[in-house]
Parts: sequence; C-alpha cells; structure tokens
Amino acid sequence: MATPLLFAWLAHLPAFESLTLMFQKEVAERITARPGTKAYGRLAVMTQWVGEAQRLFDIPGRAFTPPPKVTSSVVRIAPRAAPQGDADPKVMERVVATAFNQRRKMLRQALKPLGNAEALLARAGVDPTRRAETLDPQEFAALARALTGPAANP
Repeated sequence: MATPLLFAWLAHLPAFESLTLMFQKEVAERITARPGTKAYGRLAVMTQWVGEAQRLFDIPGRAFTPPPKVTSSVVRIAPRAAPQGDADPKVMERVVATAFNQRRKMLRQALKPLGNAEALLARAGVDPTRRAETLDPQEFAALARALTGPAANP
C-alpha cells in the first residue's frame, strides 16, 4: 500500500516544502538506497529523481499500541528544484519498472519489452551490459527521453 501512496505524493512533491512520512523500516531503506546497493530499486529511483530523501530515525514497535512486529522509520523527502533529468513521469515510471522487473539481467535483456533495447541504450548513452541497480536517476531519465525522442522508433 505504501508504493501507490508514495508515487501519488511524489507527483505533487513540488507543491510541498517537504514530506515527512513513516514507513516500515525496510521500505524506508529502499526509498533512501543508493545506486549499487541491494536495497536500490524502483522506489529509490522514482523518489530521488524528484526529491532528496533522508531517513531520520527509527521507531520500535513497542512505541505503538498494539505493538507491531516491525520497526518503522521516519523519512523526510524534500523536492528538488527540478527533477534529475527531464523526462515524462509516466515514461520514466515505465522504464524504471521494466528495468527492475528483471533486476539481475543486463539492461540489453531487461529492457527488451520496451522495443529495440540496444538502440534505446545507445541513444541514451548507457552501456547495455550494465544492470538496473547501477543506474542513477539521471541515467533512467535519459532512457525515458530516448524512448520517446525523435529517433525512438528506428
């Protein structure tokens, strides 16, 4: 349930000074993860594309009644002046979701559902042997632009 809510809030992030939200610790770790880490994925890319996310502190289950069996974390997300790379949000979400759908595969294989993956990666200037968890939000934005750009259908 956290992902659809987070994505809806991110779409309106520029309207806020910041968002301070509480998630399960594991979700907070995925939101604030850096490229190349195990937790880095779709949540991190989409959040960090439009905002700066910081995990502030953890809240143990015993702080609640009844106590849940999980630890919670408070995350602050401040909007960026502009996204890290210009791209259509829906296309960006599609590219990121497709890339992480097969996260252990090289991008030339993982992005095949989007069409000619090799050509797409070449237009974006991304090495086709890389994996999704190594790309930063700017590189995903370049892929989204390449997917919808003038030479998008070679």
